[in-house]
Amino acid sequence: MLDLLQLTLDGLCDGGVYALLGLGLSLTFGCLRRLNLAYGATAMLAAYMGAWCHLHFQTSIAMVAGVVVVSATLIGWYVERLCFARADDTDSRFAGPSRDRLFSTDNQEMVALASSFAIWMQLEQLAVNLLPRHLNYFPAIPVQSSWVIGDITIRPDRLLLTLLAAGLSVGIASWLRRTRAGLSWRAASEHRTAAALAGMPVARLQTAGFVFACALSGIAAFAVLSLDGQVTPMFGMWMLFKGLVAAMLGGLGSVLGVLWGGLLLGVVEACSQRLLGAQGREFASYALLLLVLTWRRESTSGRQFAWGLRS
Repeated sequence: MLDLLQLTLDGLCDGGVYALLGLGLSLTFGCLRRLNLAYGATAMLAAYMGAWCHLHFQTSIAMVAGVVVVSATLIGWYVERLCFARADDTDSRFAGPSRDRLFSTDNQEMVALASSFAIWMQLEQLAVNLLPRHLNYFPAIPVQSSWVIGDITIRPDRLLLTLLAAGLSVGIASWLRRTRAGLSWRAASEHRTAAALAGMPVARLQTAGFVFACALSGIAAFAVLSLDGQVTPMFGMWMLFKGLVAAMLGGLGSVLGVLWGGLLLGVVEACSQRLLGAQGREFASYALLLLVLTWRRESTSGRQFAWGLRS
């Protein structure tokens, strides 16, 4: 019984990390209805810039955090302008029946998806050029030893990340539901034509949402790497994959759903590792992703559940 409780706690703590990684990705899909494959690479390049500043200028860990978050925000703006805004601007310049044939929603999504993949490769190469070594030091936050309560061990670092993910998810969901700016943001995403006719700056609202989501990726990257104390070129791919699985388990685009999706992923991985070893842990992640991709649910296909604000 104690082993099962310990296993569940470890899985929940790891799941909080996954939820933190997927929060910005889910919010991006909620803003634009398109998947940003450059999400992990954006956070990785920002993390490399923070590590580079610490290596060359011995900046404090607080300064490194600022560099990572600001860099992720600026890189996110670059990605949005290059991959997503152009398709929307192009679509708005055409009118009449021909526009629907030439610039259908499916075509826009494919162009944006392919563009974000190309930018992913570009950002990853820039990061490798910045710090050519495979393993690079990242300034770490000193963490106290694990808490022992009876026969149960709790890692305070992972618990802190879980609480951070929960706080951000609940806070953003409350902001979207209760504030005027949040309502405008949701309207620009869910009812773009009506919002534009009402005089809302739809393009600017969507850009702001995309950039804010990328800033969240910077926060997540710094939080995870500052506890690990190292960053590698594989971090971007790992962040995209784990965040995507967590977001899709909870309903891609759902602010609250990504929290539950991350926790579920963490528990499943912990149980799989106990039963099947390290390879079984990764197999469980891929199996969950395949299951979600082949299982169509109304919570992921219907816009009424896009922000995860309804039960």
